[in-house]
Amino acid sequence: MAKLLSYPLSVLYYFFFGLTLILFDGIQRICFYVFGLRAHRASIIVLNFLLLRCLNILGTQFALESPFDLEKNQSYIFVANHQSTYDIPPLIWYLRKVYPKFVGKKELGKGIPSISFNLKHGGAVLIDRKNPKQALQDIKIFGEKLARTNSSIVIFPEGTRSNSPKPFRLGGLKQLIDVMPHAKLVGITITNSWKLSRYGYFPMGVGAKIKLKMHPPVSIPKEHTTNSLLQLEQKIIGFI
Repeated sequence: MAKLLSYPLSVLYYFFFGLTLILFDGIQRICFYVFGLRAHRASIIVLNFLLLRCLNILGTQFALESPFDLEKNQSYIFVANHQSTYDIPPLIWYLRKVYPKFVGKKELGKGIPSISFNLKHGGAVLIDRKNPKQALQDIKIFGEKLARTNSSIVIFPEGTRSNSPKPFRLGGLKQLIDVMPHAKLVGITITNSWKLSRYGYFPMGVGAKIKLKMHPPVSIPKEHTTNSLLQLEQKIIGFI
């Protein structure tokens, strides 16, 4: 019955989802080229709020559990598991106070309304997964820039989407830890977002209750063993 209901709701969802992306592709450009970075940032926050409302059409619910408040002038490295493409809008919305940047694959940098423009002009780093050595170098340079501007970043160290835990790929996260010594590590456990694509991309899954659980910040010691920090983060997120 739920799958039967998902067909008409998916059509409705994709209509408003596509309309929102097309509309905000233009709004972003106006904000960025006419009013500057601050206006562009505001447009992205509104965009992702509306993308969450589109997902509500499918009966999707979102909840954030956080035992602490984010500090505006503190740099964070958010370390999250990655269950689906739908992890991104709630992360942008709930972390909007510090407006973190993302590590994305270069293929996303063109051809997708709103998303491609934001990735290219909103401060993300786009990496070539086929060239791991260059990708790590790009992440390192990007992390150095974030350290200078006291900015934050979200990284999915599993390296790919999965509804079950996968071992961390340590390279990118290690680079960020090394060049952002004053940042704090924050684990984020995302649950149930995979249910949105349980049937693939059509129809969409209905009634998913997506939860984001933020774990207490961990400072990076001046004398640190990177592997021990990564193991700690994996435990915090619930992978071990």
